[in-house]
Amino acid sequence: MPDMLHTFHIPVMGTGFTLDTPFKVAQYGVSSVVSLVDDKLIEQVRSYYCQLFGERYEPITNDNPDPRANRITAYLNLMDRVVKKQFQEVKNSDFHSNSEATKYFELLPDSSPVRKDFTKMKSLPQGEEKERLQVKLREKMIPGSIDVNIMTKLDKTSYKNNVKLPPEFSDALAALRGFANSTLNSSIVFSAGINRRLFSYLATFDDFYPDPSGNLKKKITIKVSDFRSAFSQSRALAQKGLWVSEFRVESGLNCGGHVFPTKGHMLGPVLEEFKRKRNELNDTLQSMYIKALKSKNITLHNNPETIKLTVQGGVGTSQEHQFLTDYYKADSVGWGTPFLLVPEVVATDDSLVEQLEKTTNDDLYVSKVSPMGVMINNMRTSPSEIDKAQRIKEGKQGFVCFKGHLTLNSEFSDQPLCVASAKYQNQKIKEVKARNQAPETESRQIEEITEKTCLCHQLGGSILLKYNIVKNTPATAVCPGPNLAYFSKRTTFSQMVDHIYGRVNLKNDTPRPSMFITELILYINNFIDDFTKSLPSMTESKATYFSDYVAAMRDGMSYYYNLITDHPSLEGMLDDLNKCQKRFETFISKQGQ
Repeated sequence: MPDMLHTFHIPVMGTGFTLDTPFKVAQYGVSSVVSLVDDKLIEQVRSYYCQLFGERYEPITNDNPDPRANRITAYLNLMDRVVKKQFQEVKNSDFHSNSEATKYFELLPDSSPVRKDFTKMKSLPQGEEKERLQVKLREKMIPGSIDVNIMTKLDKTSYKNNVKLPPEFSDALAALRGFANSTLNSSIVFSAGINRRLFSYLATFDDFYPDPSGNLKKKITIKVSDFRSAFSQSRALAQKGLWVSEFRVESGLNCGGHVFPTKGHMLGPVLEEFKRKRNELNDTLQSMYIKALKSKNITLHNNPETIKLTVQGGVGTSQEHQFLTDYYKADSVGWGTPFLLVPEVVATDDSLVEQLEKTTNDDLYVSKVSPMGVMINNMRTSPSEIDKAQRIKEGKQGFVCFKGHLTLNSEFSDQPLCVASAKYQNQKIKEVKARNQAPETESRQIEEITEKTCLCHQLGGSILLKYNIVKNTPATAVCPGPNLAYFSKRTTFSQMVDHIYGRVNLKNDTPRPSMFITELILYINNFIDDFTKSLPSMTESKATYFSDYVAAMRDGMSYYYNLITDHPSLEGMLDDLNKCQKRFETFISKQGQ
């Protein structure tokens, strides 16, 4: 896939929100990411789109010898066929004022040389030069990439008729096989860390290896929150002859969905390290990669492409976007949460959009509702949270486990259960009540059990409701980042792209700190909360952890002071930075640190 003309992409959101986004944006050159978590949801959406596009639909049932992988392959192949046709129609359309081709070029950033050629072409009178430039413009058009995402830790063992299946049928490996067997020429985005079994399985598919010119049909992107993780994962892959084409750096806390806080290593300093070491890292990995290919008797006549750097996590203004691309040399910037208000692009139903429009800072919080056992951004007013509260009130805590992607707990059975399931929660509550503890202790422990949400099923609720795919849709779970509080109006695809590139402003009047300050506040909150909870039983290893955390936070704030000095455009951060530093140091001094 050639370099994209746009400088933004739409990251994966939930299991369903971006599941059909490529159908809406790829023909206009915009890349997006599809989740491969829920193959049953994917099959339901494939059925819908086969009917919509007039394609024959043949169900892939559980009787299929490889149902999960084959459902994913079938959907991705459908998407590949449709998008190629859509793109060709855009490419062949006339250049009149309301044409699809005109829309394609008008979406591009004003600074783009291709956009400038388009503007020049429009100003020319009819004639040979105008026609020549139109041909040149069509040659430069490329579709957006249909990328896919696997959370590496979601890799439960699969069973059929209560019999454990071989490792290659685990969730992550089957999803990878589904992508590898598809016709797509795009990237797989790995998030949530190393899965050695999954990385080894990658090496069994030819599409991840280069042709003699160095071209890759299937590319690898790893989502990371620090440089060390990027190096360790890409090195492990390079030693297998697998090239990482992109590092996708995401804030550990200032993002939608699950959060993975580092020990105080914030986005700005992390990106600075990537900027400083990027070429050196590329050369080091290239040497390992070429050596590994030789051991596999694969000849490479050209060096692999330079590793791309993309970034996402809380960006909300065109100025922030531009700073990330100009100063840190990011090849693309991910815009996720604001697109929840663009139902033309993301699968948000009308009732959910209306709720999202009303969301304020008070409604957004970092929660423990995920059955994965890690923190996740959440919205108090989401349909799933309202439904869960009512179920608990009626004594119906827990959920029927329809899909089982998060069956990770083995306390009560040989086959693991999901901690959000009614089967698990009812047994766990009995265990808590049998302890005869103080009422407030028992109540708190039961609340911790019942707060878990069925993410497998509920994160796909909106797309089912939007297209009326099934009659009884689950209450939708939605996990936006803190950025949602600053956007409160349903908008169109074109308007959001114009906001990203600074042609309009869609932000509401709520005072919004810089994305870097927002993340800093979140890290301070995370540190204070974690430290306070650890005080009653502080271990030596935990004390060392907090000491490292404090040092990283101080280094990060010092970095931002220097950055502001070097870049006057960031002076608006200074007052907020001063307040954050004072709050952090005041807390530290009270702890005698």
